Amino acid sequence: MYAHQDPGTRLRILVLGGAGFVGRHVAAALLAQGALISIGSRHPHRRQRTGLDADYRHVRMERMISPDSWNTLLGDVDVVINCVGILRPRGRETYDRVHHRAPAALAAACAARGLRLVHVSALGLDGPVRSRFLLSKRDGEAALRASGADWHIVRPSLLDGEGGFGARWIRRVAGWPLYVLPADAIGRIAVLDVGDLGEAIANLAIAPSGHDLPRELDLGGPNPCTLDEHIAAMRRLRTDSPAWQLRTPGWLARLASHLCDLLHWTPFSYGHWELLRQDNCPRTNMLPRLLGRAPCTVGAHDPVQSGTPPLPATGVRA
Repeated sequence: MYAHQDPGTRLRILVLGGAGFVGRHVAAALLAQGALISIGSRHPHRRQRTGLDADYRHVRMERMISPDSWNTLLGDVDVVINCVGILRPRGRETYDRVHHRAPAALAAACAARGLRLVHVSALGLDGPVRSRFLLSKRDGEAALRASGADWHIVRPSLLDGEGGFGARWIRRVAGWPLYVLPADAIGRIAVLDVGDLGEAIANLAIAPSGHDLPRELDLGGPNPCTLDEHIAAMRRLRTDSPAWQLRTPGWLARLASHLCDLLHWTPFSYGHWELLRQDNCPRTNMLPRLLGRAPCTVGAHDPVQSGTPPLPATGVRA
């Protein structure tokens, strides 16, 4: 039975960011389970991107920073799933507005209506981070905890799947004969399939009232690895030929991350550089429990690093 649901009724679930990488998979999983879906998007006319039979609603998160601004949108909704996130700010779409103030207002509006709110955040926010991207995510989580709503925070590790900006770049890099990695990218990641994430979030959204799931759920794939191990695993899916790695000093990688942020080049950002320097794996992985099965394995990870040894880095060690 769905959350807060009477027998014979169907939930209306609003998926904010439902035309995006994560949101599309969440919406598809919900539709497969019989829910009624509304998709909130900055560009509702681009419904062909999803191919889903859903109601599309125009939502600009950077403008939804007071609880009252959500009144009309939530009028016929039973559950809200927030999959909205920005890699880099553009104009009024700032980290603070999109990741913090809008989710805070949404949580207050959900609390006033007794609606369940599932919020997609990120792992690694409790570390010594300084990027505005990660700090705004942390502030958004704090706002949910203080809201009094029926909230859940979902924190996935690195995602793989067709159509993802970061996943597409990693797959592309995996095909190159030479790629560059920060020398201090020593943290482990628990790469998970975006389809698994969509199914897990859908199951959480429709879980019956009174369930014993925790408020905050860390999610990851079954095989933690470093970034270079993940790239090597993705490369082995297409070729047995190893690639050369160039290890660049940490200070140079940090400089490159700021340049990418400034020019909007590649998915690499200052926030990602910070995350790569520490483990980005679930403390307790709730993905198998939410799925009711073992998660998919991304790539062909194994504990032994393969391929040609890295080229020595030049410059000063960070």
